[in-house]
Amino acid sequence: MNKREKRAVRILIVDDHPVVQAGLTSMLATQGEVEVIGSASSGEEALRIIKQDMPDILLLDLRMPGMNGIDVLHALKEMKAPAKAIILTSFETDENIYRAVQAGALGYLLKDTPQRTMLEAIATVHAGKRFIPSHIAARLAERMLRSNLTTRELEIVEMLAKGLTNKQIGSALEISENTVRNHVISVMAKLEVSDRTEAVAVAIQQGIIQISD
Repeated sequence: MNKREKRAVRILIVDDHPVVQAGLTSMLATQGEVEVIGSASSGEEALRIIKQDMPDILLLDLRMPGMNGIDVLHALKEMKAPAKAIILTSFETDENIYRAVQAGALGYLLKDTPQRTMLEAIATVHAGKRFIPSHIAARLAERMLRSNLTTRELEIVEMLAKGLTNKQIGSALEISENTVRNHVISVMAKLEVSDRTEAVAVAIQQGIIQISD
């Protein structure tokens, strides 16, 4: 089969910003090796298109209202869809990277990625291999060395970030103050910090928790 007969990689863009959709479509439209088959503004819409049109690659935003990018990745596993996902986002916190890769993303790029790199990523992921830039891969490796915080520990870190005391946290969660203290000690050990203030700072910095403006 010669190059002219080779089928273009079929791409679905999933992003809730019309400007991003238009920009990516325009960027990729001139490339013969890829074909943008459409775009979706939400995770729910993306899954409907995937079932109907079976794209090869998703360029998937992480943060969307309703079903976000991580939710879409989990849904793809349930569908056993052949589409492979490349996260294309403005965010590169350690936790975002970790959760995306754990959920099945094969690529992780920032939205200001040059066209050449994006095309390289599409070709690599289409071949079934991972494409994660070295600086992001280093952060992922560091994140994977840390143990996961449990759901309860995440709840407690979020409450610590709001300035609640152990007693207040215990009351809110209906557990003893001593149990809260043990959870806080576990969190500090996992995040490799020496006090609760530093634990909150590290959790925010690494994207483990997010605080409202």
